[in-house]
Amino acid sequence: MAKKMIEMRGIVKRFYIGTPNELEVLKGIDLDIYDGEFLAIVGASGSGKSTLMNIIGSLDRATEGSYILDGIDVSACKDSELSGIRNKKIGFVFQTYNLIAKTDALRNVEMPLLYAGVTAKERVQRSRDLLTLVGMDDRMHHLPEELSGGQKQRVAIARAMANNPAIILADEPTGALDSTTGRMVMDLFHKLHKEQGKTIVLITHSPELAQECERIITIKDGEIIGEREGSGKNESVD
Repeated sequence: MAKKMIEMRGIVKRFYIGTPNELEVLKGIDLDIYDGEFLAIVGASGSGKSTLMNIIGSLDRATEGSYILDGIDVSACKDSELSGIRNKKIGFVFQTYNLIAKTDALRNVEMPLLYAGVTAKERVQRSRDLLTLVGMDDRMHHLPEELSGGQKQRVAIARAMANNPAIILADEPTGALDSTTGRMVMDLFHKLHKEQGKTIVLITHSPELAQECERIITIKDGEIIGEREGSGKNESVD
């Protein structure tokens, strides 16, 4: 059995605490994610999946519950420690790419390495290697505005890989793309999973994309209501 990369117990998230409109978005989530797993978290809009992703990614804290990430007790970390976890342990891929405008692809990929204190020479080499890995070596000096949606997302995936994170969190990564381009992005996730053994958590509302993952968690009204196996296969190949 692979080691647990993530162990969550009793995760509750409330907003507007102590007010008449207090809102409980997550209602006691228990979730284990294993090293090298390709997992999908699915649910309708408003189900709590994005709130859960924010907690997994240390972008937000749980109101109650415990969260262990790669051996670190995240629930006990200070804010300054959380930013280090986000930089070193987690790679983020968002629907809206979140690339820095007026900054070329190479510099965008370098950014997490800069924050991690990597030398300039190493930053450039690592960023070049990653852009080559995602098929963007001929676009590394292009600005985001000069790239298509699919190209931007590939740059974003290279950036997510910069510090060799323990886990990649992908929040609706194909949501803004047409089906052909979205297919290319999913192919890339399969490649990273298969060839580099990356732990990938895909947040999606698409049953078809979820089915390609190895395990599918369904969340509704802030609770996990189902868990099943996916094919774990790249549908364009298998």
